[in-house]
Amino acid sequence: MATKNLSHFETPLPSAADMKFGIVVSEWNPEVTNALRDGAVRTLRECGCSDENIVVRYVPGTFELPMGARFFAEHTDVDGVIALGCVVKGETPHFDYVCLGATKGISDVMLEWNMPVAFGVLTTLDQQQALDRAGGRLGNKGDEAAVAAIKMVRLQREFELSAEASMNPRSVN
Repeated sequence: MATKNLSHFETPLPSAADMKFGIVVSEWNPEVTNALRDGAVRTLRECGCSDENIVVRYVPGTFELPMGARFFAEHTDVDGVIALGCVVKGETPHFDYVCLGATKGISDVMLEWNMPVAFGVLTTLDQQQALDRAGGRLGNKGDEAAVAAIKMVRLQREFELSAEASMNPRSVN
């Protein structure tokens, strides 16, 4: 079990000044998901991303996050997507189905669209665990998802530049 703030980052973070992000947020459990959203937006801004390059949209629940991420990939020019939601375990297997669907769906969107999609979904045993990870004593998973998205967009760009360079070698005189 986590006992420290997981949103503390030791290394300098990459600049997001020239990056554009979509953030798709579950409306279910807004006390938690809005805090995740606020953390993600704050981190993007701190890394240089302008407000004009941060687009936030909402879906009804965590299960709908993959479709929201797909809409960003299909209908916008964002470089990456941050998917934010929260599923608190209850007394039925519903938790397992929603978590599996969200996880698989987000992964599928990322691979199908060749676009970074950060997984900022809390899967907790109770509401307090969710609050602890949404700006509480254990940090903010929204911060962590934003950092992952920035790093993955940077990595994708590095690979694309490297591939472009190898396709267009300089001519030698």
